[in-house]
Amino acid sequence: MVKKKRHKNFNINLIFLIIIIIALTGIITNPKLSLNSATAGINTWFNIILPSLLPFFIISEILIGLGFIDFIGKLLEPLMKPLFNMPGEGAFPITMSLLSGYPVGTKITSRLREERLITKNEGDRLICFTSTSGPLFMLGAVSIGMLNDPTISPLIIIPHYLSVLVLGLFSSFYNSSNRKTTKTQNRNIFHEIQGSYKIWSKTKKPIGSLIAKSVKESMDTIILIGGLIIFYSVLVEVLFSMKFLNTILYYISNLLDLDAQLIKGTIIGFFEMTIGCKNIALSNINFINKILIINFLIGWGGLSVHSQALSFINNTDLNSRLYIISKFFHGILSTMFGYIIYLLKYQDYVQTTFYNSIPFNIQYSFSNWIFLLTRSAKLALTLSIYIFLLSLLVSGIYEIFKRLNLSL
Repeated sequence: MVKKKRHKNFNINLIFLIIIIIALTGIITNPKLSLNSATAGINTWFNIILPSLLPFFIISEILIGLGFIDFIGKLLEPLMKPLFNMPGEGAFPITMSLLSGYPVGTKITSRLREERLITKNEGDRLICFTSTSGPLFMLGAVSIGMLNDPTISPLIIIPHYLSVLVLGLFSSFYNSSNRKTTKTQNRNIFHEIQGSYKIWSKTKKPIGSLIAKSVKESMDTIILIGGLIIFYSVLVEVLFSMKFLNTILYYISNLLDLDAQLIKGTIIGFFEMTIGCKNIALSNINFINKILIINFLIGWGGLSVHSQALSFINNTDLNSRLYIISKFFHGILSTMFGYIIYLLKYQDYVQTTFYNSIPFNIQYSFSNWIFLLTRSAKLALTLSIYIFLLSLLVSGIYEIFKRLNLSL
C-alpha cells in the first residue's frame, strides 16, 4: 500500500516536473510573452483581487481574534446542526464564501480549525462546500463580460449555489459515526454572551496588537494569492503558445470533430478558471454546451484556485483530497443543474451561439481601486452584522420553541 502511494506521488511529481520544464523552455524562447502574461497577472491581482479580498481577510481575522465567531457559533448551532451536521461557527465561512468568492471560505475554514473552533471531522465536511465563486464574477465577468448576455446569468449562478447546498447536505453524512454529541443545556442568549466574554477575557490581546496581526496575516495571504495568479497566468500562456501543443490540439479537434477553441478552453480551464471561461466563450459551439462547460469550470475552480486553497488547508490537518474530490463533484453538479434549468426555462432561447465581439478588458483607475476596496469592506462588515442578527433571531426562535415544548 505504501509502495503504491509512493509510486502515485512519484508519477504526479514527474508530470508536474515535465510541465515546469516545458514552461521554462517557453519562457526562455519567448520572454516577451512571459512578461506580458506576468504583467496581466499582476494587473488582475492588484486591480481586482487585492481590493476585493483584503478587507474580507482582515475583518475575518479580527472577528476570530475577538471571539465573535465562537459567540455566533453557539447561537447558530440549532440551525446548522440539523441542516449540515455542522457547528454554528460554520455559518461564517459559508456566508463569506457565497458572497466574496474564491478562496475566502477555505481560508476562514482553515483558520477556524487552527483556532480549534471546529473539529477535524467538522472541518473536513466544511471545506466540501465553502469554496465557491462569487456572484460578481459569474454575473459581471462571465455573463456580461464574456458572453455579453446578462439574461442567461441564472443558468450560471443558480446551478453553482444549488450544487453548494447539495454538497453541504451530502457532506453531513461523511464520518457520521464520529459526530460530536452535545448535551442540551438550558442556556439563553445572555448566558452565551457571558460565557463568550469570560473565554475571550482569558485569552484577549490588545486591540492594536490584534489589528496588526490581522493585517500582517492578511497581507501574507494576499501576496501568496498574487504569486499563484502570476505563476498560472504565465504557465497557461506559455504552454499554449507552443506549436507542438497547438498541433496536438488541432489533431484531437479533427479526430473528435470538435472546435479546437473548445478543447483548448477546457484544458486551460483545468489550470486557470477565468482564462478557460474566456476561451469557451469564444468557441464556435451551441449555447447550452457552452454554458454547461463554463458551469463545470467555475464549479471546479481550476488548479490556480486549488493551489490557493491548499496553501491554507495544508497548514492544518484537514483532508486536502476530500477538498479536490468535492470540487470535481461541484463542477459535475453545476453542469447537471444547469442543464435541468435550461430544459425548464431556456430551451426555446433564440440565441443558439454566442460570438463574443466585445473583448473582456476593463480599464481600471485609482478611483475604481478605492471603490472596490471600500465596497468590499462595507460588504464584509454588513455580512458580519447580518450573521450576528441572524444568530440572535435563530437563538430567540429556538428559545421560544424550547419553552413551548417544556410547557406542553
